[in-house]
Amino acid sequence: MIKKIFLISLIFPVMLSCKEDNSKEISDEMAEVEVSNESVTHNISADRPDLNISILMDLSDRIDPKLHPNSTMEYYQRDVGYIKSIVDNFENHLRNKRSIKMNDFIQLYIDPEPSDKELNSKLNELKLEFDRHNATKDYILSASDLYGSISNDIYLKAIEDDNYVGSDIWRFFKGKVHDYCIKPDFKNVLVILTDGYIYHEDTKIKDGNLSTYLTPKVVNASKLNTIKWKEIMEKEHYGYIPATDGLQNLNVLVLGINANKQNPFEEDIVKKYWSDWLGSMGVENYEIKTAELPSNMESIIEKFILN
Repeated sequence: MIKKIFLISLIFPVMLSCKEDNSKEISDEMAEVEVSNESVTHNISADRPDLNISILMDLSDRIDPKLHPNSTMEYYQRDVGYIKSIVDNFENHLRNKRSIKMNDFIQLYIDPEPSDKELNSKLNELKLEFDRHNATKDYILSASDLYGSISNDIYLKAIEDDNYVGSDIWRFFKGKVHDYCIKPDFKNVLVILTDGYIYHEDTKIKDGNLSTYLTPKVVNASKLNTIKWKEIMEKEHYGYIPATDGLQNLNVLVLGINANKQNPFEEDIVKKYWSDWLGSMGVENYEIKTAELPSNMESIIEKFILN
């Protein structure tokens, strides 16, 4: 009888200890997920990286429906579709991330910055930050509608103004990409919406056959409109001047390449200009895609952002 009492006295504290540990574990898990009507609580998965997504919008005359009409879907409408897919995947990332771990950013840029104060105010609305204190379900789900509405307004405003000065993508990389698009220990993604030609009236620099710009006229003048275009490019050192370096922590997705159809090699030329340029600046992960319908680009965008 004494032995039984002794054994019970040993087992009982252990049982209490296990119960307390289990309760603490459950309590900690509940605290981490922050279960409430306002928090994102479903599809909780393994830890995901912190995302920092930037979108750079090219508002050159490539979006002009009069200069570059497309009966299937206008090019600016394709851009809006790409943006929707980008933000939908960003939302999906947030909804599948533990609330306590949220520390994610998304923003949209135009370069040069517009002089229109109202437009600048709208751009400021698109700088969104999500953390454990504000990442409610409603706030997360509002991102897609906000981006869809404002991006469409920006394109329509640019088309209405009919004053296309070009997009200074080269100078954006030179002076802003490190500060605007890269955060330490984040998965940094920059999506560039462009036809692939880089040109701005204030940024025209040449260094031999390297330059800060590319247009169909430049391609023709460089005699790259032949089957030996690649051989000529490499031999004569044609390409973009590197704008910066140290971009190993930046993932770049270029969407909307729309090269001159009169030259059957021009699409490949434009893509090589970009791939050589991005590689020269240290970008290790990049993809360059043509202006396909948004529905055909959804899986590519999802894979690039979430994988």
